[in-house]
Amino acid sequence: MSGSDDPRSRPDACPGALQVHRAADGALSRVRLPGGTITGPQLQVLADAARDLGAGELELTSRGNIQLRAVTDPDAFAVRLAAAGLLPSVSHERVRNILATPLSGRIGGFVDVRGWVADLDARLCADPDLADLPGRVLFTLDDGRGDVTALGGDLGLHAVTPAEVALILAGRDHGIRLPVGDGVATLTAAARVLREIRGTRWRLHEVDDGPRRVLDLLGLAPAAAALDLAADSPGPIGWLDQPDGRVTLAAGLRYGVLPARLADFLVAVEHPISVTPWRSVLLHDLDEGVAEQVVRVLAPMGLIFDAESPWLQVTACAGRPGCAKSLADVRGDATAAVRSGDLPAPGRQHWSGCDRRCGRPRGEVTDIVATGDGYRVDPPTP
Repeated sequence: MSGSDDPRSRPDACPGALQVHRAADGALSRVRLPGGTITGPQLQVLADAARDLGAGELELTSRGNIQLRAVTDPDAFAVRLAAAGLLPSVSHERVRNILATPLSGRIGGFVDVRGWVADLDARLCADPDLADLPGRVLFTLDDGRGDVTALGGDLGLHAVTPAEVALILAGRDHGIRLPVGDGVATLTAAARVLREIRGTRWRLHEVDDGPRRVLDLLGLAPAAAALDLAADSPGPIGWLDQPDGRVTLAAGLRYGVLPARLADFLVAVEHPISVTPWRSVLLHDLDEGVAEQVVRVLAPMGLIFDAESPWLQVTACAGRPGCAKSLADVRGDATAAVRSGDLPAPGRQHWSGCDRRCGRPRGEVTDIVATGDGYRVDPPTP
């Protein structure tokens, strides 16, 4: 397919904090959170901005980021982000798409990848050429459990032992093995290669023979049989006991929307917070008594701690009135279906206002697509 025939040959318009998307309900600004990490004071800045400048809500994205809709003054919002340390690089702000295992260093895994996040982020921002990477390029750092590798990033590391990592290209293992200490530097070098070979393509899997070309230019050859790392994970939900005797609480949200008032309460807990690519939030390192109080107070306010909740089976695009292309108020219709117990399909389902199916999660998902005259049910394809 030639670049002129490929819709992805157009300039990348992926929104950020500075390059906003003009939606039907106003400007949409997206804040990158490498590794999904955000401090309480930073979350408070976003909650206050959502009230003062936006629609009063924070939307969690499938890349562990946060976006605000209907932003009335994007420049003022950017000033607030910079003051809070959420905009460390003006030139690279859309490139900082780094997913990391949310429980790493606390529960399970071969290694603690949190240090990798900071190292990779610093290396990306320090390389002027990498500012040219598309805002859709995704880095994954997996501690060995397979949760974020399964999300199909472009470039990643996957721990296979405490001392060794696999280099992940286009979401797959290609048999490359590296010492843990060489992983982030090699990943950064792979990013530079992707910039050189991508042409007009946005993602590595769209580049003809992309993974092989990356390996050839890096001078790397397979040293082991490739592992199948494609298992789908729904992400953690509920009460999670840490080996140190403390607790992580993993909570889902309807459609991944965090009201500013609920964010205020999360901040007030004064414990580490993570945002996940499953549009959930994690509160870490809680004493059991504090964890019990959080569940008691915040579950009625909208945090979902039950992995079997029907609200965690249903996702939806923005729909009307936020999207001009949408043929329906999909979130309103999906909410009515959940409340009535009359969902059009069992299991995981994604409601879309048109055939673009924006926000659709990976894996086995039934599509509920607005047609202008009701909805069409498209079962998962094998």
